[in-house]
Amino acid sequence: MIADPIRLAVVGLGAMGTRMLTAARSHPGFTVVAGVDVAPRTLDIPVFTTLDDVLSDVDAVYISTPPASHAELVHRAFAAGKAVFCEKPLAVDLAEARAMAEAAEGRPNAVNFALSDMAATIEIERRLPELGTLRGVEIRLQFPRWPRAFQADATWLSRSEQGGFVREVLSHFVYLTDRMLGPVTVESVSSDFPEPGAAEVAARGVLRGSGVPVHVSAFSGLAGPEIYEWTAWGTERSLRLGQWALLSTSDGGPWEPVPLEQTGSDYSRLTLFAQAVRGEHPRDLADFASGRRVAEVVEAFLR
Repeated sequence: MIADPIRLAVVGLGAMGTRMLTAARSHPGFTVVAGVDVAPRTLDIPVFTTLDDVLSDVDAVYISTPPASHAELVHRAFAAGKAVFCEKPLAVDLAEARAMAEAAEGRPNAVNFALSDMAATIEIERRLPELGTLRGVEIRLQFPRWPRAFQADATWLSRSEQGGFVREVLSHFVYLTDRMLGPVTVESVSSDFPEPGAAEVAARGVLRGSGVPVHVSAFSGLAGPEIYEWTAWGTERSLRLGQWALLSTSDGGPWEPVPLEQTGSDYSRLTLFAQAVRGEHPRDLADFASGRRVAEVVEAFLR
């Protein structure tokens, strides 16, 4: 049994890694032992350039490097008996995603899908039976700028090899759909690329979950507001999740807001991960199995 606090290394100190580092350092369940990054930097904790330098001193690792490097780091951590919390997407290579999910079986593992423990997600799950017959789900995403401003230093996000909004953002809403409707299958999907090697500027398609059609429409690099929208259309009632955390409902009239506590954060997912490290199975923490299912759908848009 791992005693409090869990000794954690944060691997990859970009925007997400730094954010999780801050959350972990304020969390009583964790002690951040070290950071790992290919670029030397000075923090008030030791920073190493390879994962091997810290594995003997930690109980768990959080991996926030570009996704093409996830598989090697995950396998190395699992081989050393460590728990793994990995950023999404799990991998950009489907064979790697499948192998990672297989290696995670029976081990503490998690994928950082932001919608996994949001109050809105839990409320959608509770209210689904109220919708009557579910006619369809719509996912709408719109980005005036890609990568977004806070990701400007992550140049790999603008390239098709491992970046793009389909992997980085649509994956969250595929996870939500997979959770609400069961395993999602691909009916017809495609993406537009402005030039070889560049990330997609448009993606559209039809997916299915439990027979329910799921329509996807997403664009980047256009004049308009930034939009994140997931709508479940029912015969009795419909639900709309907007801008990650704003839930509204309609019984045929105008959309009415659903009051929610704005729960769900890196800190709260660290709490769930700590439970997983100690042998529990928190239902609102995404695991490698769900990460593999999401990768199967996401990569279909890009093939």
